[in-house]
Amino acid sequence: MAPPARPPAADPQQAALVKPRTKRGKRVLEKRGPKLVEDAKRALILYGGNTSAVIKDVLTDLHKLKGTESARFTRRNDAVKPLEPGGEAALEFFAQKANCSLFALGAHSKKRPNNLTLGRLFDFHLYDCLELGVERHRPIKEFGGAASAQAGNKPAVLFVGERFESVPALKLAKSLLLDFFRGLEVTALNLAGLDRVIAVFAAGDTEDSLLLRQYRIRLKKGANPKVPKVALDEMGPSLDLVVRRSRAAGADLEKEAMKRPQIGKKKEKNVGRDSLDGRVGRIYMPKQTLDTLGLSKPKGLKRERRQAAADTKAKKSTGGGGAESGGRGGGQRPAKRRKEAAAAGEAGG
Repeated sequence: MAPPARPPAADPQQAALVKPRTKRGKRVLEKRGPKLVEDAKRALILYGGNTSAVIKDVLTDLHKLKGTESARFTRRNDAVKPLEPGGEAALEFFAQKANCSLFALGAHSKKRPNNLTLGRLFDFHLYDCLELGVERHRPIKEFGGAASAQAGNKPAVLFVGERFESVPALKLAKSLLLDFFRGLEVTALNLAGLDRVIAVFAAGDTEDSLLLRQYRIRLKKGANPKVPKVALDEMGPSLDLVVRRSRAAGADLEKEAMKRPQIGKKKEKNVGRDSLDGRVGRIYMPKQTLDTLGLSKPKGLKRERRQAAADTKAKKSTGGGGAESGGRGGGQRPAKRRKEAAAAGEAGG
């Protein structure tokens, strides 16, 4: 992968002040912003002005160990010098383009042969870095394919030695190497997914010497069936390192990097608070047609309907019988019949 042509002339801090114009741009900026649970850190692997065969093999092995969580540049980059004033501008530009927060820079010179620089970036600005000299390297290909890292599996990172807690340079080396090989943070891990261990030893002739080894984990049957027996086979790479120059993070930048983002609660619609500090909600219901609503019909309602129908029928039959007993005039009113009878009597008299 070739690096971009050259860094932009504009100030990189102005990019953070630009407001997104579209919803998609807003989502992209939110994805790049700080999170409570960060994504796996990607590593940028690139060459300096001059390199050697040893440094090329070291960077190749680091690229294999990181896998898909790394981006590799294969061209020379004379302007990338993170430990010199002004030499970090090109590195920050490349890291922003590749979306990487870690970097491994390989270089070679007469003054510092086989030089490996590891570092971190915060908000695409150089945070800290450490320069390591490679005194001996045995690449992965020399182990004859003893094992290979499986996709999705995680290594166990082990630091052996009291000097990792007392020597400042080794404390920085421990923090950098742990960030470099940790990968995605998880809360639980299946034992079958732990297939290798990366061991770093603070041992050697001098106080600033480091030994880095990687072993394959083989689980065998032990005396206890619940606890397997562990066997280790070296799988490479094998590195003997010595600490050289370092650059620690500034106080202001370190304070800014340690802040945890304040993620506000998602707004609840149609929910408020009353004077008694209780939740009051408003519910919007659609119009309901109860006439066509299907209801259950218990037996008690059926008996009531039958009794009401029988009473109505009895009332109708009683009114009809009185009208039939009056003969032809049964349909007339009683007062009218009396008047007609009185009129007939007077006419007969």
